Amino acid sequence: MKRVVLLVLDSVGIGALPDAHLYNDQGANTLANIAESLGGLNLPNLQKMGLGNIHPIKGVEPAESPIASYGKMAEKSPGKDTTTGHWEIAGYILDKPFPTYPNGFPKDLIEEFERKIGRKTLGNYPASGTQIIEDLGEEHVKTGYPIVYTSADSVFQIAAHEEVIPLEELYEMCKIAREMLVGDHGVGRVIARPFVGQPGNFSRTTNRKDFSRLPDRKIVLQSLQEEGYEVLSIGKIWDIYGGVGITRSLKSKSNLDGLEKTLESLKGDFSGLIMTNLVDFDMLYGHRNDVEGYGKALMETDQMVGKILDNLKEDDVLIITADHGCDPTHPGTDHTREYVPVLVYGKKLPVQSLGVRESFVDVAATLVKIFNLKDQYNGKSLI
Repeated sequence: MKRVVLLVLDSVGIGALPDAHLYNDQGANTLANIAESLGGLNLPNLQKMGLGNIHPIKGVEPAESPIASYGKMAEKSPGKDTTTGHWEIAGYILDKPFPTYPNGFPKDLIEEFERKIGRKTLGNYPASGTQIIEDLGEEHVKTGYPIVYTSADSVFQIAAHEEVIPLEELYEMCKIAREMLVGDHGVGRVIARPFVGQPGNFSRTTNRKDFSRLPDRKIVLQSLQEEGYEVLSIGKIWDIYGGVGITRSLKSKSNLDGLEKTLESLKGDFSGLIMTNLVDFDMLYGHRNDVEGYGKALMETDQMVGKILDNLKEDDVLIITADHGCDPTHPGTDHTREYVPVLVYGKKLPVQSLGVRESFVDVAATLVKIFNLKDQYNGKSLI
């Protein structure tokens, strides 16, 4: 059986890309800056895989004899958001970035949306999700108007109190927005952002739901599925790809829950890919500038990586990478335009420095090689 585990450490970047100045991200380095701020990180399993051989990280020394191949990948697509990064990992390089709305969405688009949902809206500006419900939550509860906002990413987000607008109605509003947001307004994701609580004490729930723009070119997940392989997604992966190319999906409540589900899935028999997204790094720590929380989550993940390594079979392959950066030490709360680390482990694989790769598509090219797929993607295999 051919089996690959692909862990995407959401937002765990490893240094600013050469064009980072175009995004005001000079000096960003999610991993190294967190380690420096905390006086070092203790990541023994990732260290022995070669993480410290990619770039200096305080507390993570280069391994003399790493057990995995190690390197870093540049993002070839323009942008620095989740959808762009994941699409490129799956073999799709964007020609132009997804649209963003630093001044909010056009008035005519919002008016059309309001007409279709039968309610006025609040907000319509870029904001932190926790801050905007603090600012507008009370008015929302009084009026029943959903809160529409965006961020530096290509997203149309709708926040609503679960007792004011029931979840199914909120999801229906998102579907309406998704149908509208095409062409020049084809944002990467429409996101339902439900919350609960009282004014002054609102909190978001785990009932978030993403409605992604679907890739309009073939991705490697579809190639795997067509060849009869299982593609199991864990965490946010189903939402990011809109289910395209996925045969089975498991939701996760946290990084650790996603890793536990990955570990449990490895104990079963199947041929194909397990692709897991660990979103807490980005959602809970990167965007909230929580350096300490981010560092703790990295160390917790490292422990689970050790368990995954122990449960890999003779022919299994583990690939660990990321989709973009989100340096919590960097000014602002947005993603950062960074290289991402890549580690490739298999008991039968030779170990080598992978250097600096031109594109995340090298992951898709690696899956093509491992599974002997007919479709080719414009990258170079990591193996």
